[in-house]
Amino acid sequence: MTMKRLATILAVLGGLFLLYIGALFLLAPQASAEGFGLPTWPQHQGEGILAAKGMRDTGFGLVILALLLAGQRKALGLAMAAMAVVPAGDMLIVLNEGGPAATAYGVHGLTAAAVAVTAGLLLRERPAAA
Repeated sequence: MTMKRLATILAVLGGLFLLYIGALFLLAPQASAEGFGLPTWPQHQGEGILAAKGMRDTGFGLVILALLLAGQRKALGLAMAAMAVVPAGDMLIVLNEGGPAATAYGVHGLTAAAVAVTAGLLLRERPAAA
């Protein structure tokens, strides 16, 4: 498998995963909060911030897929490098709030690493010869 194909697969999976997570937070915010690593609130309290997280993830997923479909691989690499700070920040928030370290590192830390690796693969690509 070529590095370009691997980068494409990782980008597609990342975009689709973000759309899935975004939908989960929009459709079932209370149930999704626990998987994020933070405590849930009583029913109907704080759901707005969970929906905002759902929209954030949906938007990031759409940006990834749009740049990939437009053939803007270098722009996608730069965007994903910038986006890597989001799961890294999520990891720090979960740790700071006393959430489970396994979730902080296993979900958010690994996501940050996967996004950064995908960005690196995309940015290392050389333009195809004309």
